[in-house]
Amino acid sequence: EMNPSREIVPLQVADISIFCKSLRQQLVDSTQMAPSHLTLLNMLARSAGHRNYQALKAAPAAAIAVPRTQVTSPIAIVLPRGSTVPLPLRRLLACFDTEGRLMRWPNKFAAQQIALWALWSRLPARRDLTEKEVNRTLEKYHTYGDFATLRRELVNAKLLWRTTDCRAYRKQARRPNEEVRQFLQLLFSNLVARG
Repeated sequence: EMNPSREIVPLQVADISIFCKSLRQQLVDSTQMAPSHLTLLNMLARSAGHRNYQALKAAPAAAIAVPRTQVTSPIAIVLPRGSTVPLPLRRLLACFDTEGRLMRWPNKFAAQQIALWALWSRLPARRDLTEKEVNRTLEKYHTYGDFATLRRELVNAKLLWRTTDCRAYRKQARRPNEEVRQFLQLLFSNLVARG
């Protein structure tokens, strides 16, 4: 029987198969025999594209409901013969759809930092942006409705600068390291290969 004092937190996913694969991978990666209740809640929230359970609870209803137009398939990875692309980068590609949009926030911090570069690469350079302009770009290049977290993480990663009052943003001029360059080349070459 359900406890009536408990808060109901809805969870909607765009693709149950992708959700299941993400949850399975998190369970495989977990070092615990049986994850705790909170750990499992966090895994479920991350599988649906949220940072964690708290982010899911805080998400507005519009961010939880996934529009049918946003439902896409993971990018099909085409690797050159004899490719030595590391497994973590290949796994990270599965977080992006066939249009190069981020479908879910990666579980591992290192993968999150690389995924941010894909969003950074699409922001306009050499001019101040309003928060709305940044949000519009981020909305266009991710599918799970959490542009606020992505914007904040871009700032935390020093890929995006903002004024203290958050009125102006500017893409930081940065040079990606070799691993990030390899990932971006792989991501965008697979998008080109489709078209």
